[in-house]
Amino acid sequence: MEIGIVGLGLIGGSLAKAISQNTDNTVYGTDISPQVVKKAVLVDAIEQPLTDELLSQCDIIIAALYPKNTIDYVEAHCHLFKKGAIFIDCCGVKGIICDELIPLAEEQGFFFVGGHPMAGLEHSGFTYAKESLFNNASMVFTTTRGPIESIETLKALFTAIGFTNIQIATPEEHDRKIAFTSQLAHVVSNAYIKSPTAQEHMGFSAGSYKDLTRVAKLNEDMWTELFLENSDNLTNEIDTLIDNLKKYRDAIKAEDSHALRELLKDGREKKVLIDGEVF
Repeated sequence: MEIGIVGLGLIGGSLAKAISQNTDNTVYGTDISPQVVKKAVLVDAIEQPLTDELLSQCDIIIAALYPKNTIDYVEAHCHLFKKGAIFIDCCGVKGIICDELIPLAEEQGFFFVGGHPMAGLEHSGFTYAKESLFNNASMVFTTTRGPIESIETLKALFTAIGFTNIQIATPEEHDRKIAFTSQLAHVVSNAYIKSPTAQEHMGFSAGSYKDLTRVAKLNEDMWTELFLENSDNLTNEIDTLIDNLKKYRDAIKAEDSHALRELLKDGREKKVLIDGEVF
């Protein structure tokens, strides 16, 4: 197959490397930075730059862009997609993408599948892209209106590059769950590091500090857009967290050892249950 990748940052660049190194497909790529495209060719992540002519030959087009940029790209280029081509995005929110692109795909004769590769790093850009980024990761598909063969084609492709768990969900289900599993974690990490004590952590921190602060080094442009496009779900999760934190604060402030112990016990048991462990 011929595959075009639009956006060669961390995710798009890693997809290009993984597909080129692990499959027999031909990969083309484009990016806002001409230097990134040249580098991608140089390291054999892509065979050549994705031109309009090559775009019309692609069997699969993958967009690794911000949500609004993804929509803008499809609106501007979908007339070049060949009939029956599969277009899949990699955005961290799905509602706005699916609302805009499902009807456009039906009108223009290509197949749209919403996608979200559940992998990443605290760094961004092609410099940090790596072929192994998706090893043992989950891939979420959020639209299945096209022929079942399209989904099977994508499953085979993403499995070949390291994904071991394929999930299918509605856009609404995806956005509700991702508000907790990803977006809330970034909010908490980014807020946690703002304590004045953080400036004095050296020599007094270990694994728990590193784990909790890793994703504080986020891309503020991308995450601002993702948070605002999923504001209802995310604010609900933040409100729940605040309510829970207040319980811990009140128990500690009141020196209520029984209430505190029960809160800690409840949290530990929920973690064990969620992980599928035996008490």
